[in-house]
Amino acid sequence: MKRILFALLALLPLTGAPAASPRPNIVFILADDLGYGDLGCYGQKKFRTPNIDRLAAEGMRFTAHYSGNNVCAPARCVLMTGLHPGHAYVRDNRPAKGFSEGQTPVPSGALRLPLTLQKLGYATGAFGKWGLGPVGSTGDPLKQGIDRFFGFNCQAVAHNYYPTSLWNDAQPFPLRNAAFSAHQKLPAGADTNAAATYAAFTGSDYAPDVIGQQALQFIREHKDEPFFLFYPTTVPHLALQVPEDSLKEYEGQFPEEPYPGGRGYLPHRTPRAAYAAMITRLDREVGRVAALVKELGLDERTVFVFTSDNGPLYNKFGGTDTEFFNSAAGFRGRKGSFYEGGFREPCIVRWKGRIAPGSTSDRVTGFEDWLPTLLELAGAKDATPAGLDGLSFAPTLLGRAQEPRPFLYRESPGYTGQQCVRVGNWKAIRTNLHPPPRAKNQATGAVELYDLANDPGETTDVAAQHPDVVAKLTKIMKEQHVKSELFPIRALDGATTPP
Repeated sequence: MKRILFALLALLPLTGAPAASPRPNIVFILADDLGYGDLGCYGQKKFRTPNIDRLAAEGMRFTAHYSGNNVCAPARCVLMTGLHPGHAYVRDNRPAKGFSEGQTPVPSGALRLPLTLQKLGYATGAFGKWGLGPVGSTGDPLKQGIDRFFGFNCQAVAHNYYPTSLWNDAQPFPLRNAAFSAHQKLPAGADTNAAATYAAFTGSDYAPDVIGQQALQFIREHKDEPFFLFYPTTVPHLALQVPEDSLKEYEGQFPEEPYPGGRGYLPHRTPRAAYAAMITRLDREVGRVAALVKELGLDERTVFVFTSDNGPLYNKFGGTDTEFFNSAAGFRGRKGSFYEGGFREPCIVRWKGRIAPGSTSDRVTGFEDWLPTLLELAGAKDATPAGLDGLSFAPTLLGRAQEPRPFLYRESPGYTGQQCVRVGNWKAIRTNLHPPPRAKNQATGAVELYDLANDPGETTDVAAQHPDVVAKLTKIMKEQHVKSELFPIRALDGATTPP
């Protein structure tokens, strides 16, 4: 009788209440300096992104998604902590003190997104650019909830796509590339159209390809358990470097002016073709991840996210030509700015069978929202840490109504100090919060106000016409800024020197 009873109990998941669904895998792909207009599904006409466009066609495309900040490291800090920049630990790019490479390390236990997923039984891997603390520091990815890391620890080292090594967990991984300086320039009179003029700046192992192979291997190794694949690629951040097979796809398609190099970035004979080729090659890698997930039968068990860490570079910087490609999609501002072009990002989320294909959302969302959103999608809403600034938008993804976000706040001590807040379609921004000491008479921190519904390009400051709105949004700015000893803003904290 006991044997019969055990046999009947074994059949219960099939004939009685359904067994609990496995937690979904999460593939989070983060581009680097990719603009709102740099994807076909967001209006790009001059180069191709078919695989990313397919994700958008099969999922939801967001039109008002904001990075955590306007430069690399602090944007990643917001993403991984669920805190906006007024509360987050890292608020600007800065080298780590006492280490040969790497950025300011976050404290122990800070990165609650990977740490929480790890506790929930996820295999966690990060492949690409880290930027939140050197190897051996408190911000080492292996100490912050990442089981497997491969790529660039330091974002300054990542300015070269042909480095001599990458990090394989905590050990260097040698590549077949010769060492060369990123500060080299072409000699005056050099034939800038000849391949030989920059052959010295390439090698055998293109870092994004090597990193991509490791990311695919991580998926294969963890196909039978829930996994979190964080894929912060370095593309299309400078320097302009791409293998010849990809470059040939676009050479001759655009008018070109060779870039001679300078300001720490390498020369290139066809900079426009290089930029286009880099993004199309990134798209190829996204396609390979999606194809492997499908091949392994994981399509309906995997949430895909694609977005970018900040807006594109200013025109002609390092050889880029964001005006030619309309990379900012007509928005004002570029990387380093809190005008829309500096931190409004493309955002695509696909979960086959759960998110309506071809859908679009204009909900205001930000990087701090990903932690609670992903936990809710994983069926672990109760595991959401307390004290977050982020708000889950899982209901929006799953087709349910949601109240609008009350406000979205950003600040940065960089680029002379800035704050901004968005409430509905109102956007307030303050700049020049710590002008250089020599600019003694320069105005500091005047509040500008824009109506994004009627003026998405932020061309007309309407602060004078709406003092009540200015007062409301300025109050939020004051309330949401918590002083940081590491990253002070002079006009807010009384600091005597720029950070």
